[in-house]
Amino acid sequence: MFEEFSSGYYLGRLYVQPSDREEAVMRRDEHERINEQLYTSGEGIERLDSPLVMKVDQRHVAVHGDEGIPEGTLALPERLLEDTRVRNPPTLKEVLLAKADRADQLLRYQETTTGVGT
Repeated sequence: MFEEFSSGYYLGRLYVQPSDREEAVMRRDEHERINEQLYTSGEGIERLDSPLVMKVDQRHVAVHGDEGIPEGTLALPERLLEDTRVRNPPTLKEVLLAKADRADQLLRYQETTTGVGT
């Protein structure tokens, strides 16, 4: 689903569609599989529900797993979808997935600038 792109990101293609949820979500089993393959170190017990950080156009979003999302789909809240160039959803779109160290950095930055965790 995702392949090496740069020192900070993997590249993939997902259908991007609007959602009435408050946060960006993708199918739970895909989320956990990606989390396990790309974000865990293999040492000790690690969480598979940590948010993935994806970049859609110029916007970074924390993506959580949820039931009821079609396979290969990223569901964005309307307010986030408006910040992208997606005009006729669902649209197959290239998205960047931040590598583990970059994702940690982006999530910490988001917490310090918004005062809330993801």
